[in-house]
Amino acid sequence: MSNKSGIDYFFQGFQLIRRPGIRRFVIFPLLINVILFGSAFAYLFAQIDELTAYVISWIPDWLEWLKDGIAFFIWPLSVAIVLLFSALFFGTLANWIAAPFNGLLSERIELLLTGQEPPSGSFWSLIKDIPRTLGRELTKLLYYIPRAIGYLLLFFLLPVIGQVIWFLFSAWMMAVQYCDYPFDNHKVGFKDMRLVLGRHKKDAISFGIIVTFFSMIPIVNFVVMPVAICGATAMWVDKLRHDIDFDQNS
Repeated sequence: MSNKSGIDYFFQGFQLIRRPGIRRFVIFPLLINVILFGSAFAYLFAQIDELTAYVISWIPDWLEWLKDGIAFFIWPLSVAIVLLFSALFFGTLANWIAAPFNGLLSERIELLLTGQEPPSGSFWSLIKDIPRTLGRELTKLLYYIPRAIGYLLLFFLLPVIGQVIWFLFSAWMMAVQYCDYPFDNHKVGFKDMRLVLGRHKKDAISFGIIVTFFSMIPIVNFVVMPVAICGATAMWVDKLRHDIDFDQNS
């Protein structure tokens, strides 16, 4: 079994998306990211100056000397909020829209790495499977929401510790999101997928951390989705699939 880390697999994804026969499966997820993130950045960044002006307008005239300093502080804070919001909300939305095509990309990567095609059937079978695929995305969302609420409360109530816990939870969810595609291609249940990732928690968390970091970098985040899918599938091939009892899951 490979001794690569989750970070290694993410960077392997950059190599895999350039392989012949793979690039055409990257186009649709890439277009979705460009459209969603591009539109989000264009709109949200356009609001930053208005937000800054609105906050400054509340400062009384006798504190005029504070206005420049507050504007200098608010602008980078607003940028950080926009990047974080875009990475979480629009990243989730992009995965919903592209879910069937993400599964197909994962399937092609597995075929490239192993020479064995996952048992998901033809392209038309994939199209017919869209409702089940979207149902899987809904399962992830229902898993995420109550936990996110709890950890978000800790984020505000426990300085430093709460922020660290939230970041690690976000990294775990990134691993769950992208590693789920090869599991789903083999019809492995969501609960079983989480159990396997739990047994490889170090790799899962390190993979999720690097995905989260790159998701917050403008322009670079356009390619994060296909890169993460390729990297997660490579980790499935090398490590994760060996913990699955396929007879029990069939």
